[in-house]
Amino acid sequence: MSTGRVFTIQEADAALSVIRPLLAEMLKIRQEILDAQPEIWPVVEKAAGNGGSKAANLVEQQFKRLDELIHQLQSSGVILKDINIGLVDFLSMRDGREIYLCWQYGEEEIRYWHEIDSGFAGRELL
Repeated sequence: MSTGRVFTIQEADAALSVIRPLLAEMLKIRQEILDAQPEIWPVVEKAAGNGGSKAANLVEQQFKRLDELIHQLQSSGVILKDINIGLVDFLSMRDGREIYLCWQYGEEEIRYWHEIDSGFAGRELL
């Protein structure tokens, strides 16, 4: 058995009001970093030897904010599974065993679950 927070379906659904805006910001920052990558990589390479640049500093700040958001999400007991698609799991119980309630950014409510070892591919409707 794990020692993480165990959610009921109702608790997980209620937590979405906090988790949605965190994931929205995380996905936005992720996209901004990806969009800046072709422009920023040569700057980052040059900045390593000369103390930095405004563009590199901006990306560094985005990474710091992303790290803060991830820690905030994790402190709520949620497990971030895939930042690329906004996928999170909530530890829960089903028939006396641990399972994950599975939610992806954009879904209205918790509708799926999967076994601890099966992952997203093993999602089943509640």
